[in-house]
Amino acid sequence: MSTSAKNTGFYFDEKSFWHGGGDFALTFPVGGLVQPLVAGGLPEAPETKRRFKNLMDVTGLSEELTLSSARACTDEELALVHPVDFLSKFKELSDAGGGNLGLRTPFLKGGYELAALSAGLSRAALSDVLTGKLQNAYALSRPPGHHCLPEWPNGFCLLANVAIAIEAAKAAGEAKRFAVIDWDVHHGNGTEHIFYKRDDVLTISIHEENNYPVDTGALADKGKGVGLGYNMNIPLPPGSGHNTYLEAMDKLVVPAFERFKPDVIIVACGYDAGTYDPLGHQLCTVETFRQMTRRVREAAERLCDGKLMMAHEGGYSEVYVPFCGHAVMEEMSGSSTRAPDPMAEVVAARQPNARVEAFFSSLIDEMALEHFG
Repeated sequence: MSTSAKNTGFYFDEKSFWHGGGDFALTFPVGGLVQPLVAGGLPEAPETKRRFKNLMDVTGLSEELTLSSARACTDEELALVHPVDFLSKFKELSDAGGGNLGLRTPFLKGGYELAALSAGLSRAALSDVLTGKLQNAYALSRPPGHHCLPEWPNGFCLLANVAIAIEAAKAAGEAKRFAVIDWDVHHGNGTEHIFYKRDDVLTISIHEENNYPVDTGALADKGKGVGLGYNMNIPLPPGSGHNTYLEAMDKLVVPAFERFKPDVIIVACGYDAGTYDPLGHQLCTVETFRQMTRRVREAAERLCDGKLMMAHEGGYSEVYVPFCGHAVMEEMSGSSTRAPDPMAEVVAARQPNARVEAFFSSLIDEMALEHFG
């Protein structure tokens, strides 16, 4: 696939890096017996995203992409997913200096506007793919969105970015059937909840079992009513690595796409399944993210004219996330520009041994039987 026409978009905005949540030590509020860290704050910090973009600038990959910001979502667009009273409460607290509306979702003054901008990046990326302006696109959305329920934000997520983008696209008549694969290490509970009773949106989540939230993401949760069979959870044990993730893509995710026949494929793209992430316990590598991206890109080419959009979610290693993200953008754009994984030999050596991988493989087979019969 040629990159000469710059058919891959990358949506970002410096202001999104300015979102803050106050003084935390990872997910622990400081005070009492919790000593502040030298570099205090939530792990959902700007540097993982900024360093991702900066690495592409340094290698020259940015020059091969269509770079853009976007307008913030309007209140009307946000209200396609979130109740007006919730949005009003969020705006009021934001104007008053910030606060916390849910679980682990602190924000500072102006947090409402920054969250609306984050949703706007996803909305613009999806719209420009669906209307043919771009072949595929990546939204460097921050704050993230996949844990946010309509009336209750949680897990660093203030607004449901992907869901808002989907509903805005539906309202504009840009597409009818949407497939979402969430490979963040944490369960995409917000996206699941919003579309759980719908048959026009296929939601799939590959996640570490019982990580976050601990009470969602079960294999048996498949949707409800007309949505039964349109939600797929793939809970993987801690320590799952490169081969297990690719086997899950090959045996579960791609076949689900093929059955559903979407108009577009959307990836909730978290990098916290990476080996060095402080909030996950998986062993994915730069090459894992490259290969997963290749599979969704090829599926999109077969099923929906290549229409593929990604929205940034989690990923908390400032060192490793940029290399994983660079590999995703290489694969999306078809670029030959490379940022080699500086830890490739080490992360390859740390993969599960053959006996452990055989056990993980048996779990994938059981899940395939559960979902497909």
